[in-house]
Amino acid sequence: MIHRTLLSRTVPLFVCTLMFATAGAAVAQKKPAAAGGAKKLYCWNENGARVCGDALPAHAVDNARTEINAKSGLATKQIARALTPEERAAAEAQAKLDKESAAVAEANSRREQAMVESYATEDDLRRAFGERQAVMDEAIKASRLGVVGRRDTLVALLRRAGENELSGKPVPKPAQQNVRIQHDQLIRQQELLVQQLAEREMIDEELAAALERYHALKQPSKG
Repeated sequence: MIHRTLLSRTVPLFVCTLMFATAGAAVAQKKPAAAGGAKKLYCWNENGARVCGDALPAHAVDNARTEINAKSGLATKQIARALTPEERAAAEAQAKLDKESAAVAEANSRREQAMVESYATEDDLRRAFGERQAVMDEAIKASRLGVVGRRDTLVALLRRAGENELSGKPVPKPAQQNVRIQHDQLIRQQELLVQQLAEREMIDEELAAALERYHALKQPSKG
């Protein structure tokens, strides 16, 4: 029989089998252990070598390990190594991302179901989008008129400044400042118009996608 002090220290892999067989025989000669009190052996990697023992040293508690029933010699549990702080942070970030993705998917599902329940027909859905399209069309029309008006104002200011220069008169500073102001306002109005045109196109794309999804959800499921 192997003395207990031998089992309390770690040993190379090539003697693990002998340890398990001997330990199993020793336990067999004793009275059965109480339920839940079966003795365990541990095996883990250390410095590239496989070591085993009947106690897990403090420096190995974070290592991947196998727990073995000393009586049967069979593995009872596989425990992965502890994560590094970087791995733990990455896992937490991924878990948060998965949770957010699941929430978005659930919200989309509820929105799609609400769409089916809110619009009895395709025409109802088209009318809802038609209201958005009409509002945006009016905004685009106003922006186009604003672009034309600011351009005309700027051209008139530049014409007067040019006439002053041709006649040998300096352009007054207030007139110069007004030209800059009108130019900046024209640029902003043009940028607003570009944004509105993009939003109008997006509404059309949303309508097409909504109609496609609406038809798919309205079709009776094939069972």
